[in-house]
Amino acid sequence: MRDAQERLALPTATSIWQRPIPVAAIILLALAIHGPLLVMELPATTSYDANLHIFFASHYAHHWFNPWNEKWFGGFSQTTYPPLTHQWIALLSNVVGLTEAFMLVQLAAVVLLAVAAYRFAQLWVDDRAASYAGVLAVFAGSIAFLVYSAGQLPTTMSAALFFLSLPYLYWWCRTASWRSLLKGIALSLAAASAHHVTLIFGSVLFALPVLGLAWYDARKSDQSGVSVIGRAVVFAAIAGVGVGVVLLPYWIAIIRHPIEQLPIPHASRSNLLMSWLYGMNYFIVPYGALLLALPFVVIKGASNPRLRILLLAFWVTFLLALGGTTPVPRWIFGRAFEILTYERFTLWATVLALPIVGLLVERAIDRSPRWGAIGFSTAAVASLALALGWLTWSPFRTTSSLNVDSVISFLNRDGHDQYRYLTLGFGNALSKVGTYANANSIDGEYNSARLLPEMTRYGAAQLTSAKYFGTAGMDSLRAMLQHANHYGLKFIFVHDPFYEPLLVFGGWRQVESYESGEITVWSKDDAVPAHAIPSDTIPAPWEGLMWGILPIGSSILAILFVLFLVEPPSILEGIAIPAETPESVYVNEVHL
Repeated sequence: MRDAQERLALPTATSIWQRPIPVAAIILLALAIHGPLLVMELPATTSYDANLHIFFASHYAHHWFNPWNEKWFGGFSQTTYPPLTHQWIALLSNVVGLTEAFMLVQLAAVVLLAVAAYRFAQLWVDDRAASYAGVLAVFAGSIAFLVYSAGQLPTTMSAALFFLSLPYLYWWCRTASWRSLLKGIALSLAAASAHHVTLIFGSVLFALPVLGLAWYDARKSDQSGVSVIGRAVVFAAIAGVGVGVVLLPYWIAIIRHPIEQLPIPHASRSNLLMSWLYGMNYFIVPYGALLLALPFVVIKGASNPRLRILLLAFWVTFLLALGGTTPVPRWIFGRAFEILTYERFTLWATVLALPIVGLLVERAIDRSPRWGAIGFSTAAVASLALALGWLTWSPFRTTSSLNVDSVISFLNRDGHDQYRYLTLGFGNALSKVGTYANANSIDGEYNSARLLPEMTRYGAAQLTSAKYFGTAGMDSLRAMLQHANHYGLKFIFVHDPFYEPLLVFGGWRQVESYESGEITVWSKDDAVPAHAIPSDTIPAPWEGLMWGILPIGSSILAILFVLFLVEPPSILEGIAIPAETPESVYVNEVHL
């Protein structure tokens, strides 16, 4: 009888299907999948914001301690946007160039997100299910959407860093380990330095559930729940003070000039049920095959006391990600609803769901190792393929691939940089011109930095895309053209004939054309050279010094702490995560 039992139990103990996937394998998988796509520089030609972040980085590459950027809006302060990812791009650009540096930092964010999904899942499920969560993160449609369509590098990097900090928050609350406290704080500061919005919402949507889990596990282990809450307060206080200091120039800029411009429409705030295109773009494509697992996520999460905390966090985040489809986001955010964009919530909801989805994969593979692995591998690949295919199938196209070399050459010769310029019909290629041209534009892609009344008084975004904002956009453009002499605006580059009649009636004349007539250059003969526009938003020298040292310093500190402050094994022995017992590990007694 013993021999029969051993023969039946042996495959369960030694089979590759019953072992967690090593974190090194998850990292290699992320590099293998996303590395080639980023080497091809896909985000630079397909995403909306990649060139914007390259533009920010180019300023730090030349003016590390001076965040005042004169290239857009007659001058604006880059302290209005956390600088960490831009500063890393600027540093690496000295070796590989700006675009290549962006791709390297984005690749690091993707890899860290996969690792973060794995580490975060370990808090809730056993190591094997957590490793499946890490693998699924590599193929997640929401990550691919943000990287290759939205180009939101700061969002992906800050999410990765903040999710990586949460296990240390849990361990600190459970064990009072000072190593966990230091690592958690450093990673939280780095996450805030990459994108402040993630930390603001993450402290509620991610950190509170982890705190609830620590309290629940402590009570189940006959430990004091009060001590858990006390340590959490200490963590929050130190992190709050740290974020206040590290991002002090940002808080000063926001307090001095809060965002009071008219709301600018964004598709992620729409009712996704009223437009199949918006539904595809912001729901079907980002979630992909994860939608098929939602019933299991709800049922399993509701039936397990530990997972109910996670399910609640996921469900709230899931509702927020729907934007204007439900009234929930508007109820919660009030006026801020019109300022936020909601695709980032889809990423967060995905990571919150993955631990439970990992349990589903584990159960399927236990029941049928080969077919379970094949089925979930196919679903994961299909999710990534849908997100990448949507770049071609989607009617929402960027103009990032527009060749603007002739425009940059024109602005950099014959003293043309003494005047300001404007582009019309350039879309996302506006940032490419701003990155490499010496001349300054009166337009720009970063809406939160705009203070010129010709822009803030109308509910429209970039002047280069004015027609897409209807009456508000065209009124804003007309107001700017009327005040062209005040801003030293002499040259307008047109990539859309729609705007040409407006320029003709405004007294502008065409002087050159490029790309077989696709781009025309218009000039105003009576324009005067541009002069500096007085502003009370110029950061003080000490603010530039802080901005150049503390955010990048927090990330370096986090790297050093994670690498060298290793937790003693004895610290973690008392907080092992309860493991699910797969059905396949039970071996029926054999009677001979």
